Amino acid sequence: MAGGCDIALYQPDIPGNTGAILRLAACLGVGAHIIEPAGFDLSDRTLKRAGMDYLEIAAMTRHLSWEAFEQMRRATGRRLLLFTTSGDTPYTAFEFRQGDILLFGRETSGAPEAVHAAADARLLIPMPGGGRSLNLAMSAAMAAGEAMRQLQTPPQPRQ
Repeated sequence: MAGGCDIALYQPDIPGNTGAILRLAACLGVGAHIIEPAGFDLSDRTLKRAGMDYLEIAAMTRHLSWEAFEQMRRATGRRLLLFTTSGDTPYTAFEFRQGDILLFGRETSGAPEAVHAAADARLLIPMPGGGRSLNLAMSAAMAAGEAMRQLQTPPQPRQ
């Protein structure tokens, strides 16, 4: 959480996206949470190719289930911000706080209703061009960048 907010992926489907997001988290100095089960083997070579050597420095936490993730989140009192195409608040109009968790659903099906119900806010990345959705890694980068801008937290140096 050095960068202010963490990024969480709910049962990710595509190893390349997950690797790119782990690389993003490592470069920005933020934590990354993988909520299992993933749609691929987390030791998959595609994940390693996309994440390159950054996977070794990423602060990644694996949660074996949604319930395990929620138990951790509630115990630490952190807000859960779900990024969804059915969100009701543009992410640029939302006030981020230190410790927020930016949650992204599955590439193929998003997040189930139980996850929507648990979220403290459902945020939308507006797409005035009319597209259905953005690539997951791009969405995570946009969200993390806005949170960092608001919190004025520069990326943390590699150690």
